[in-house]
Amino acid sequence: MGDYEHTADVQRGPDEVFAYLADVSHLPEYFSGLEKASSTGGEEVAVVANVEGERYEGTAWMHADGDARSLRWGAERASGYHGELFVTGIGDTASRVTVTLHTERADGPGIRAGLEQTLADLKRILDGSGTERTG
Repeated sequence: MGDYEHTADVQRGPDEVFAYLADVSHLPEYFSGLEKASSTGGEEVAVVANVEGERYEGTAWMHADGDARSLRWGAERASGYHGELFVTGIGDTASRVTVTLHTERADGPGIRAGLEQTLADLKRILDGSGTERTG
């Protein structure tokens, strides 16, 4: 079992960052290993992913709370995989994105590397720079 956390600061306002992250169609742009994602209604998301060389096509869920600027998600798999993301403002023009993941799998280095890559990609897309590891 593993819990992971990673943080990145981006040079965009928190409302803009959250709006980008809450749009399911943007997920493959920054989420490492995710090839396709589309909303199928409500909180259900159809996904195609390549995880550690294994192709996965199925259903996941994502709940967006605009007031709290938070996302929660999970996959319909036996791995117990789920996560949370929070966007907090750093003034009016910058944001901190904090992601936590939980999985029953114990592949710490691979999961941590994927999480770090996801936030590095997000940072590159939104402001063109790197990330900072926490926790």
